[in-house]
Amino acid sequence: MASSPFLNEVRTSIRVRGMSIRTEKTYIYWIRSFILYNNCRHPSEMGAAEVVRFLGYLATKRNVAVNTQRIALNALAYLYNQFLKQPLGDLEFNYASKPQRLPEVLMAAEVASIIKEMTGRDKLIFSLLYGSGLRITECLRLRVKDIDFSRGSITVRDGKGAKDRVTIFSPTLYESTRNVISNALELQVRDNKESIGPSIPGVLAKKYPSAYRQPAWMYLFPSSSISRHPVTGVLCRHHLHDSVPRKALKKAVVAAKLSNKRVSCHTFRHSFATELLRNGRDIRTVQELLGHSDVATTQIYTHVLGQHFAGLGFV
Repeated sequence: MASSPFLNEVRTSIRVRGMSIRTEKTYIYWIRSFILYNNCRHPSEMGAAEVVRFLGYLATKRNVAVNTQRIALNALAYLYNQFLKQPLGDLEFNYASKPQRLPEVLMAAEVASIIKEMTGRDKLIFSLLYGSGLRITECLRLRVKDIDFSRGSITVRDGKGAKDRVTIFSPTLYESTRNVISNALELQVRDNKESIGPSIPGVLAKKYPSAYRQPAWMYLFPSSSISRHPVTGVLCRHHLHDSVPRKALKKAVVAAKLSNKRVSCHTFRHSFATELLRNGRDIRTVQELLGHSDVATTQIYTHVLGQHFAGLGFV
């Protein structure tokens, strides 16, 4: 199914529209799941009724969260509205009602105890997650050009929802970041001798064929191995896979004796937001730093603190 001609056509159309690899994989996953759920019937033979039944199945049988259901709907909306040109119209169904669980957060001292158990690259990665509110994928995709030491800021490119944003960059991380950049650029020089460099988005790679030689495009956290670009097939060095810092985190949590808590990479982003609100930053500012489209998403952190934050930036 994964390599079927139909799914390959959908995949190609997604790439032509310049969507991210992550979006491509997500859409293909849900489209494939939809087809399998309907006994491998071709999507062109189905429509809104089958989509509604599938979304209902996700809510009642697979007990998915409402956000997961929305992602599945986005994938199927793309399939029908954009690819097949068979608009679904208004769908009448109820979103999943699974209660939203408050995010797990860490106190500043707990964050410090975990990071203390790390060294070098891993220590910087989790310091950035906590100090800048980054998602793990956003952090690992950082390039040299995204770091602004003079302004104390980090630019997150093509974040969730294909949005760019600017967030804070702590001066306490300048030295370790410069060291990581220096090591990455040395690796880039060695790679360039073999006509290899950091992976470049397909469209930009065609427009700027020598971009992989420019320091600005080098990843801060490059992979230890060479691979082929998933779109262009060109040999390149991608960024570090997220499984590497996740393993480092697991060890650090045990060493810090915090195994009783549900600590993930995303916990550091949650803790960043909560700490800002605890220290009096207005919720609109926190919303912008996190890149949330709706302030309601950010407001969940006020519930974590158990306070209402009346009058703090809601105007």
